[in-house]
Amino acid sequence: MSALSAPSDRDPSSTAPDRAFFVFTAVVSTVALAFIAWLLLIRRGGAGGVDLRFLPAVNAGLNATAAALLVGGWISVRRRQLQAHRYFMLGAFAASALFLVSYLTYHFVHGDTRYAGHGPMKALYLLVLASHVLLSMPVVPMALVAFYFAFRKQFDRHRRVTRWLAPIWLYVSVTGVLVFVMLRGSLPAAP
Repeated sequence: MSALSAPSDRDPSSTAPDRAFFVFTAVVSTVALAFIAWLLLIRRGGAGGVDLRFLPAVNAGLNATAAALLVGGWISVRRRQLQAHRYFMLGAFAASALFLVSYLTYHFVHGDTRYAGHGPMKALYLLVLASHVLLSMPVVPMALVAFYFAFRKQFDRHRRVTRWLAPIWLYVSVTGVLVFVMLRGSLPAAP
């Protein structure tokens, strides 16, 4: 059966796991986005008591690690080194997942950090931040779908997803580091 077969040509029992997985992915993604929106727009941090100001640097390191692993994964799949590709991609997913946990923890405790600069640099920062945030939204569901298709050995479908996912995920990882550098560069030195 071709990956391009019409849905009516597919065995109904083979689409049931797909449907369940897609519903699961949609629910997880919606809950994650709703939690982030609540955390940043409604709650605005302030759990107090714990100083986690070191976490943004850790987050930048995790984003840089994810970016390096994504590039390694792309190079290894181009060279047909599929086992290395799997390891690189699992590593990139782990780094991004750790980033997300660390990001949520930091913002739960400290809330949002505002850019302190003005003028053209602030406009550039906001442009990079906006593109980073908007493009980060589809990364989790697309990554889950890509892993699902790879696990199911549906590599045609996997490639169709990753053709879009790879550049978006890499851009989000790199701009995550850039946002950190720009943000920290705008703040006054801490005592």
